[in-house]
This record gives sequence, C-alpha cells and structure tokens, in this order.
Amino acid sequence: MTAKPDAPATGRNRMAILEVLRDELSTATSLLEIGSGTGQHAVFFAREMPHLNWQPSDRATNIEGIAAWVNDANLKNLAEPIALDVLSQDRVEGTYDAVFSANTAHIMSYPAVECMFELVGRTLQDGGVFCLYGPFNTGGTYTSESNGRFDQSLRERDPDMGIRDLEDLDGLAVDNGLLRAQLYAMPSNNMLVVWKK
Repeated sequence: MTAKPDAPATGRNRMAILEVLRDELSTATSLLEIGSGTGQHAVFFAREMPHLNWQPSDRATNIEGIAAWVNDANLKNLAEPIALDVLSQDRVEGTYDAVFSANTAHIMSYPAVECMFELVGRTLQDGGVFCLYGPFNTGGTYTSESNGRFDQSLRERDPDMGIRDLEDLDGLAVDNGLLRAQLYAMPSNNMLVVWKK
C-alpha cells in the first residue's frame, strides 16, 4: 500500500476556502481540480460538498499519492485522480461547470499559467466558474511584506516561479472567454479569485 503524502499547509486555510467555495459552487455539479498536490484538499472539499463530483488531477509523479488519499476516503463524489500536465495537454475528457486550483500559479512557470487558463477556457461549460487560490500581486505590487519575501524565496529556488499579478491573470482570463466575477481576501495574505465563463 502506498504511504499517503502529507502536506500540513493544506489544513491551514481550508476552512476559509471552503466557506467561499460553498457559496461559489452551490449550483455546480462537476469540478476539475488542477494541481491536486497530495490530494488532501480534494478529500476535504469533496467530503464537505457532497453535491459536487470532484475530479482531482496533477502531473503523473503525484498521481499515486493522490490515489492513496482518494481510495482511503472512499467518497462517492470523489473520482480517481487523472494525470494532467497543462504544458503538454490542452484538453481534458468530460464536462465541468467548475474548476479549482490552489497554490499553483506561483509555482508554475508563466507559460504554464497561460496554458492553465487556456485549458480552463476549453474545459468549462458556459456559466461555469474558475476558482484560483493563492498569493497575488495587485497593481504590480506585493500586498504584504511577507508576500514580498515569499516571492523572493520562490525566485531564488527557480527564476520561473513567482507571485503573479492579478491584472495579468485577468488578461489571460479575458483571452479565454472568462471575466472576473469575485475577489475574496483570505487569511495569510492570500486571495481567492473567481472568474466566470
């Protein structure tokens, strides 16, 4: 049996995220999660929102760990994870009226972020929503000193990483048939952005 990966950070802000998702996804029935990581968010949110069929996805290297969490949870509305690399795949099987991704845009390269928005634009049904959680800059500036330090540490690890400007993401959204519908301030200087197709 595969040991389940554990990312303690997934537990820190999940209640605040859930509060927003419960509202934004109240009428959604099918959701694709991009970048499920360990799978812990998928299990938690699927358990708390039983009306929503949750499809986890990530790069192939993470699938086994996600599957361990999914199989242990044994939830009817939580599917087996699928391998998805936004840089090499521009389509996903199935239809979805929601997409969710947490803490991905700042660890992806900017070309990967562009590809993610293109994928979301192709995948979402009309009227569907894309909920993206993480740290973002506004007006080209950090929203806190801690985000500035975090951005610097990311870029030292990999120059392709970094906190993205919200206005740039709004531009990518528009290019792919999405418009920003809501912006929520979240704990730890994060935000949850909602774009609607």
